[in-house]
Amino acid sequence: MNILFPKEYVTRMKDYDFKSAYASGKRLILFDIDNTVVPHDAPADDAAVELIAGLKQMGFTLCCVSNNKAERVLPFARATGISCVYKAHKPKTEGLEKAMNAAGVSKEQTIFFGDQIFTDIIGANRTGVYSVLVRPIDRKSDPPRIIWKRFFERPIIKWYFSSKKLAIEDYFI
Repeated sequence: MNILFPKEYVTRMKDYDFKSAYASGKRLILFDIDNTVVPHDAPADDAAVELIAGLKQMGFTLCCVSNNKAERVLPFARATGISCVYKAHKPKTEGLEKAMNAAGVSKEQTIFFGDQIFTDIIGANRTGVYSVLVRPIDRKSDPPRIIWKRFFERPIIKWYFSSKKLAIEDYFI
């Protein structure tokens, strides 16, 4: 089950302890866009721009790694001033490896944030990157293909929360 389970869970990406991560040697933050930082297909909002600017100011390099197309990913990357990998084909490792190589960092220096088990978490775990599951921002914005995946993720997420003795009440909101 290790490949299915994230190393950590946060309700929102901004809730993560980035100062401790930086102090422990993390230097690259990779993340999915849709329902991790903004609702699905939403542009970079003020909160996303502010979060990313603050992380850059702390010294992190950031890159969005998305399975989505260039038309979706490039405008987000431009609006936030970061690099990106689109059509990453997660859970394959190539997209995450491409981002790490471009940043010149190792997997031990990298954190990945995502809202989906079968793409984001498995991809990060297969790559050897520290994986953080983020509660989806707005499930109502999910397209049908993701709604379908979330149905199959549900028992895995319940098992993960149970194994970590975490309260699950707010996860499926």
